[in-house]
Amino acid sequence: MERKRSDLIADALESLILDGTFADGERLDEQQLAQRFDVSRTPLREAFQRLTLSGLVEQIPRRGVFVRQPGPVELLQMFEVMAELEAVCARLAATRISDAALEEMHATNDRCKAAVEARETDVYYRENRRFHAILYHESGNAFLEQECLRLHKRLHPFRRMQLRLRGRLRQSMSEHEAILAALEDGDGTAAAEAVRNHVAVQGEKFHHLIASLKSAAE
Repeated sequence: MERKRSDLIADALESLILDGTFADGERLDEQQLAQRFDVSRTPLREAFQRLTLSGLVEQIPRRGVFVRQPGPVELLQMFEVMAELEAVCARLAATRISDAALEEMHATNDRCKAAVEARETDVYYRENRRFHAILYHESGNAFLEQECLRLHKRLHPFRRMQLRLRGRLRQSMSEHEAILAALEDGDGTAAAEAVRNHVAVQGEKFHHLIASLKSAAE
């Protein structure tokens, strides 16, 4: 399926922000970016809206769109909440997930494996998002699902950045396998712990993520 032009622009802008091309606090010039991507302002503004949802930019009325990088404490707090919310999803889904949804998660995971073998990080990330979205839905709690989707969008660029770390794709795959095994067994406690370990950015993962942000800002 062909992706929307605005999504492609948003991905490109994410990379430019995270690699330091656009610094924290810098104003994004709409006219220059429209020329850079050879588009009208409509898809560019749609891309800005997505970046605003993820918190990478802030739109200030009558002033423009400005880059906003979260600090390490804020980022850690968001990942802590994300890990706990997803753990609740997994605990509930362990006894509520349908056979069809479980098969869909397995199929999505197979596509993740293919992306790992092909070293296609962006493809892996798209399938990984689908994997998590199914988990949210199968919690059977619509409010929880919407909260997870909202925070997932907020953390989108940073979760994607993590997958570019050496060895992270294969580690993520093994974590998916543990999640699926727990769901297959109907073990809510194990499923919650597997998801919590998958999402949380503790220890070495957090140090790598913060180091990446610092190097981008220099």
